[in-house]
Amino acid sequence: MNPLAIIGRALLDFLAIVGRLTRFLTRSVKMCFLPPFYPRQILRQFIDIGYFSLPVVGLTTLFTGMVLALQSHTGFSRFDAESAIPTVVVLSITRELGPVMAGLMVAGRIGASIAAELGTMRVTEQIDALSTLSTNPFKYLVAPRLIAGTLMLPLLVLVGDIIGVFGGFLVCVYDLQFNAANYISQTWEYLEISDVTSGLWKAAVFGFIIALMGAYQGFNSRGGAQGVGTATTNAVVSASILILVTNYLLTGLFFAGR
Repeated sequence: MNPLAIIGRALLDFLAIVGRLTRFLTRSVKMCFLPPFYPRQILRQFIDIGYFSLPVVGLTTLFTGMVLALQSHTGFSRFDAESAIPTVVVLSITRELGPVMAGLMVAGRIGASIAAELGTMRVTEQIDALSTLSTNPFKYLVAPRLIAGTLMLPLLVLVGDIIGVFGGFLVCVYDLQFNAANYISQTWEYLEISDVTSGLWKAAVFGFIIALMGAYQGFNSRGGAQGVGTATTNAVVSASILILVTNYLLTGLFFAGR
């Protein structure tokens, strides 16, 4: 086959996907601000995305903070710079590791769940039934998930930041024999509000991406059970990649020139 034809076909397919995703995004965001609203659906998503995701986010950030403290001590001890470990732990957790690790964990749990649920509803024609009953599926199914994902992930990250910093504290004080009062003092001395808020803004964007990709893949799934499985896989993979790419862009935006 002509190599140019292959490249052109791939480019056209990519542009078609971008166009469909843009239309889906525009319509979904619009439905978030127009009545009627479904508070019970939104509350259900708050609980599912926020409350039930707390254990996995807490465990992930706890051990991330503990490993970060150990690895930092291994490296800094070569330069007699162990006193910088509290600063490295708190800045790494609040700026990067907290939002990214929480986003990836929630993408694996919630992104797959949203895609599987909406995909099953699509292949069993339940979404078509909603339209028949004069219920907008974007407003009833997609908008509550976007709202919940955008609002709940920052709260998860805030809790995860506290747990992650506490994990580093445990390792440094009880394993590496740091002074607890000095560790806490140095942590507060170098931590700024902008370090925390930048991570929370990242988390809000990540939560929106997770809900959007899960809803998009599930909403457009085809082909029965196999199609639902494919949509679930695509939702997790696409959300994870977009989180990593967006994290780089937001880091450059927040901390450029600092």
